[in-house]
Amino acid sequence: MEFQMNYPIYLQVAEDIKRKIIIGELSPGERLPSNTDLAVLYTVNPNTVQRIYRQLESEGISFTKRGIGTFITEDENLPKRLRKEIGEKLADDFLQKMKTYEFSKEEINQLLKSKDFD
Repeated sequence: MEFQMNYPIYLQVAEDIKRKIIIGELSPGERLPSNTDLAVLYTVNPNTVQRIYRQLESEGISFTKRGIGTFITEDENLPKRLRKEIGEKLADDFLQKMKTYEFSKEEINQLLKSKDFD
């Protein structure tokens, strides 16, 4: 994973884990990698991994069983909920940026209709 310089690494990794949940690479109830394994996987410091897991827990995405590991919340609706939350955030960010260039709703709709998503 290539990290953006202007955004905290722990949040970028947390977002990647959410992406994996949304696309089905990770499932509700599944055990996440150990701190050491996640640090190696993303080439980050073990302290960063602790922040990643704390962030995911604070968002209700994971939970830790002491001495056993960290797991994705067992809520079967989690992928759907995350997809909606992230979709709304991306749409808001996009629309806010378009607004700074004073694009009208009609221009934005026209641009989107002209794009091929495949």
